[in-house]
This record gives sequence, C-alpha cells and structure tokens, in this order.
Amino acid sequence: MLNNREVPITSSSTARQGLRLLISSRDAAALRHLQGGCQRLPGLLVNTRLVTNGHTDPLYGLEQVPDFLLLRVSHLWREELAALLQRPAHDRPPLLVCGPLDEREGMRLAMQAGARDFLPEPVAEEELLAALGRMMAEVRSSSTTNNGKLVAVINAKGGSGATLLACNLAHQLSSLGGNTLLLDLDLQFGSVAHYLDVPTAHSHLDVLQQVDELDSVALRGFCSHFSADLHVLGGRSSELCLSQDVRLEQLESLLRLARSTYDWVVADLPRQIDHLTGITLEQADRVYIVVQQSLSHLKDATRLVRILRDDLGLQGNRLQVVVNRYNKASPVTLHDIAEALRCEVLQRLPNDYAVVTESQNTGVPLELHAPRAPLTLAMRELSQELLGTEETDQGLLKRAFGRLFGR
Repeated sequence: MLNNREVPITSSSTARQGLRLLISSRDAAALRHLQGGCQRLPGLLVNTRLVTNGHTDPLYGLEQVPDFLLLRVSHLWREELAALLQRPAHDRPPLLVCGPLDEREGMRLAMQAGARDFLPEPVAEEELLAALGRMMAEVRSSSTTNNGKLVAVINAKGGSGATLLACNLAHQLSSLGGNTLLLDLDLQFGSVAHYLDVPTAHSHLDVLQQVDELDSVALRGFCSHFSADLHVLGGRSSELCLSQDVRLEQLESLLRLARSTYDWVVADLPRQIDHLTGITLEQADRVYIVVQQSLSHLKDATRLVRILRDDLGLQGNRLQVVVNRYNKASPVTLHDIAEALRCEVLQRLPNDYAVVTESQNTGVPLELHAPRAPLTLAMRELSQELLGTEETDQGLLKRAFGRLFGR
C-alpha cells in the first residue's frame, strides 16, 4: 500500500460562477498545461488536484463531486480507472481522459468508467475546449429538458426477431405509455417501415445530415406517422447508406433531440457493434437481446452479452434477454440459456409463425391484428413490465468509442 499525500484542491477563480471542473494529475507540468487551456472556457470553474503519492482514486476524499472530471492518467492508469469504476455510476461525474494510455485496454476501461472522450497527448487546446463545450451543453440540456426513455433491440443472431419485437413494442408503448418514435438504425437493410406499412418520404440520413438545425417540430415533420402517437424514422429502400456516412456527433444529437421530443424512443439495431450501435446501446435505458433456442444462437448471444457487459458496461436490468419462438420441448432449454448468459430472468415470446407472417404481410401490429393471440399477450406483458420500471441511471458512450473503429 502506498503512503498517501495529496496537494489540496485549488480554485482558479473563486469569484467566477459556473459548472465545476476538477483536473486531476500526478504530473505538475501537465496539470498546469490543462488548467491554462480550461480557464479559457467561460462559465467553467476550474479546480486542480496534484496527486503526489498514494490514492489512485482521483475523487478520493472530496466533499462535493465536481460537475466534470478531467483525468490525466499516469503509469498507474489501470488502477486509476479501476478506482473510478468501483464508484456507483451516479457518483461518477462526466469524464475526460488524457495521458499515457494503452489504446485498446485503456479505452475500454475509460469507457466503462464513463469517459466521454480520450484526448491524445500533446493535448490540443481546440480539442480540449470542444470536448468540454460538448459536456457543458449536455449537462445544461439535461437539466432543462425531460428526457424520454430509450429502448434498444438487437439480434443475437440474424433473423432472431429483433425487428418484430421493436415494432410491436413501439406500438404497445405508444398505446400505453405516450408518444413513441420507432427509429430504424439498420442503415442498409432496415425494414420497420415495411413492418408497419408506412411510407418513407424522408429518411434517417436526411435527418442526421441536418440534425443540428432541427427542433422537435421539425423532427416530427420528418417522421412517417403510423398513428398520432407512433412515429417512424427509417431509411428509403432506394438509398444506400454506409455507417461511415454518419458521424458519431450526428447520432448523438439525434438521440438527444428524439428523447426530448418523445416519451419513448425504440431503436431497432443491426447485428453489429460499431460507433453507431455502441452509442445507442450505451445510452439505452433498456437493451433487449433477442435469441432463439439453438446452439448457434446461444454461441453468438454469449459473445454479444460479454461485449455489452464487459466492454460497454451494461449491467443490471438494463440488459435483458428475450427468447423468441420459445419451444418447451427444445433441447436447448431456458436453463441452458440462463446459465450460459448469466441471466437470471428471461423473457419468452411463444412461437406463432402464422400470426407473425400475417401481421408482417399486412403491415398491422400484433395488438391490432390478433389481440388475443398468445404472442400478442406476451408482447403486452413485456411492454407493461417496461412501463412499470423506474428510470435507470444512464451513461453516455464516450466519443473515444469511435477511435476504436478508426473514426
């Protein structure tokens, strides 16, 4: 155990009012450099902590948690980030990280600790100010708006039924829980508009390319309307859209605008992990992984759950597994799935191929097409369970996520 001694926190300006930033570092020169840059941002009260020995937790002993933390990690970066991870999510302020960090392992730990961004050294002042500005805007936006809840649905293996669940869950929530947006984030082969038989006059690419200029009224105007309370935003079948055509900042802005406009946002995700699905999964209040009873589904689900838990930090009831086309006689049992995925509670959707096919072919949700069918009742129970849960803590996927994919 190291001996502990820290230089007390000092304020750069006690007279200035605004959001509080704490800069923590073991390097005095780096601390002065970061402090000089941060002080140029108006509305930010900058405090510094020079850690000369001892505790690896940059927040150790603080009576009041700052609004933001800028951590310049040292050679002890594993211990410093692990110390933050031991704190409950609600006790960790929005985080920026810089310093000598291993690119892969370090970024994963930083993301799990709540980092919004990683700034490579030497830290450019314009990048530092831009990152802090985004964080300040997020805090001010969240304090003045009532965010709706975000639900993400993703297949463990292709064809498991995620789009079926997303469309019908969105319809149920619009009937029971308020205004709902069904967001199709499969940029190439999305099909939610077909499932609900709505025209797509505008695509999600149209919205993403001008999202910073839109307000809630404009967003509703770009969406297709299945009903007054259920809006759909997807792609056009004639339009080829690649993930690299969309910047992470654009999707962040769209999710923020959607959540301030609608009570519920249900995102149908493609079966992949990239900068777009990553930010959506990290921000989601609830993530449903749809799996079926086969060894191949179970193998892929195990890998996906590990990524979501270990790399993206999704824990607790934010992550739930839905067994679609459930068959009691299947050789792969619920116990097998629960044990492999380390999931105590599994949601079940019964196998009703004929009803599903008719619903999809006519573009009519199950609740309207077959309200008494066992599958419809299971969907209804799933939505009611979701409506009955309390809002969970959220973290923002860090902008450094895109760096892992060469963004």
